Amino acid sequence: MTSLRIFFLFLPILVFACNNDDTLNLPVITPTPIDSTALQYLALGDSYTIGQQVEIYERFPVQLVDSLRNRGHNMRDAYITARTGWTTRDLQTAIANENFTTTFDLVSLCTGVNNQFQGQTAEQYRQPFRDLLEQAIALAGGDTSKVFVLSIPDYGVTDFAANMNPPQIAQEIDLFNAINAEIADSLNVTYFDVTPISRQAANDPTLIANDGLHPSGRMYRLWVELMLDEVEKKVE
Repeated sequence: MTSLRIFFLFLPILVFACNNDDTLNLPVITPTPIDSTALQYLALGDSYTIGQQVEIYERFPVQLVDSLRNRGHNMRDAYITARTGWTTRDLQTAIANENFTTTFDLVSLCTGVNNQFQGQTAEQYRQPFRDLLEQAIALAGGDTSKVFVLSIPDYGVTDFAANMNPPQIAQEIDLFNAINAEIADSLNVTYFDVTPISRQAANDPTLIANDGLHPSGRMYRLWVELMLDEVEKKVE
């Protein structure tokens, strides 16, 4: 007890000593400059892009950048414009609010699940998706080879949707994906069908995050493995 009292009596001396400019010699931290030659990737979407319920390093855009770096490509951190719950309209508003003043070397788009979840029809989704994909192309400097689309995953296989008519969800997701695949093809944009991977979660719970709804980091890793070779060609 005596030694503890001595410590607390001595503590104010330590504190004041640390506030004395004559005795404080902290290193000067200089921010790391941004490498202007590094490639910039913009990921546009919703919860599947922001990676709801997973760690930052498990998000698919982050895993994709890490994989490209491992292959020797000079990449900046992914710039993500996405939020859980966003519909195509929400994403359009967010892009407008970003007021981008630069173009990107790589742009991805994954959107539509919340349109379906909120009861919109596939045809109601068609024009907003086309508008967004045209915006994505513009953000890639008009170069369609720098853009890619991901299909909408099927959340109907998750515990969250167990009592929500999973066959109907699957059918509607397929209709939405038929439209975004058609539009991507018409605009000469690469399309990655990740929906079959999402449906593997029906028999593999490790592919779903702890909330019983969103993909786990392991599922996102499978997406990246599917895309990596083709995406790498876009940055060579």
